[in-house]
Amino acid sequence: MASIFTKIINREIPGYIVAENDDAIAFLDINPLNEGHTLVVPKKEVDKLFDLDEETYLKLQAFAYKVSQAIAAAIPCLRVGVAVVGLEVPHAHIHLIPLHGMHDIDFGRPKLRLTGAEFEAIAEKISSEMA
Repeated sequence: MASIFTKIINREIPGYIVAENDDAIAFLDINPLNEGHTLVVPKKEVDKLFDLDEETYLKLQAFAYKVSQAIAAAIPCLRVGVAVVGLEVPHAHIHLIPLHGMHDIDFGRPKLRLTGAEFEAIAEKISSEMA
């Protein structure tokens, strides 16, 4: 059965996509820790990040770098944090989270509640910085 991320990649369900290339996609986390919290996902459905073949892994990291630069330009923050947890969805992914302090990367704290319009505006801000 396809993961929820594969369904976003295949456009079977909507996602707030900020960037995409042949090998990966980046979209806003629908349960964000902070405004601009983005997931970077390989299009190849593999459960664990380190089970990706080396070429795909390196391409994913290079893509995440570009997305992180766009997030930093679009969302005021001290830095963009990186986390790989991988327990929520059985499809490798990288969390890029705008940070203002250490508390911002605590996955146990309450998530933001944003409207569709707020997600769309954030996605557009980040996407516009990808060029």
